[in-house]
Amino acid sequence: MRPTRRRTWALLAASAVAVALAASIGISVAGRMGGASAPAGPTPDPSGAECRTTVQGSQVVAYCHNPYPSIDRVQLHTECSRWWDIDADGIPVDVAPGQTVRLDDRCWKEVASAWVTHRRI
Repeated sequence: MRPTRRRTWALLAASAVAVALAASIGISVAGRMGGASAPAGPTPDPSGAECRTTVQGSQVVAYCHNPYPSIDRVQLHTECSRWWDIDADGIPVDVAPGQTVRLDDRCWKEVASAWVTHRRI
């Protein structure tokens, strides 16, 4: 009688594994087909000015245009190549919707890097 019990338990275990595997595959396929899924959260409003920065020699110029309906505060940061040359952070400027602003700065010698930071108002 023992072999029958072992076979019964083996068949029960195999069927349980098959059911679990089929359920997980079914859930995966339903997720890909657009079935039951979590509702999407609200999408944030687009914001932020688009800035184009150019470096020529020791001069840095950035033009920032804001096509969105919210105000964006931009600030130009300049890092100079020489250790004795002072790195600079420009004054923050508010860019209203549909407005373009010009930001500029300079180093005494070469410019190592320049970037613009944004903060939504």
